[in-house]
Amino acid sequence: QVQLVESGGGLVQPGGSLRLSCAASGSIFSINAMGWYRQAPGKERELVASITSGSNTNYADSVKGRFTISRDNAKKVSLQMNSLKPEDTAVYYCLAKRVVLTTVYDYWGQGTQVTVSS
Repeated sequence: QVQLVESGGGLVQPGGSLRLSCAASGSIFSINAMGWYRQAPGKERELVASITSGSNTNYADSVKGRFTISRDNAKKVSLQMNSLKPEDTAVYYCLAKRVVLTTVYDYWGQGTQVTVSS
């Protein structure tokens, strides 16, 4: 089992910055990748950014050049969000993918609200 705790959300003006953090605990030794998803009201949850244990990253087109995902250590991942836009407003969820033999397990955090508004 993996437990995830997110922090760093809040209210910010357009053009501002926020940094989200996600701390993992439990069976972290088999985490293959971690990432951030977001879900805005009335919309489906979507991938924002992900990073593998080999530090390969992937970003949604809408955040490329503005957001940066980093893996601080084996149990913490951060998302630096710059030049925030109102359309970035959503609940942001941390995801950890744990691989055991051939089975992939997904673990989700509880979510943290990001609101971009003047």
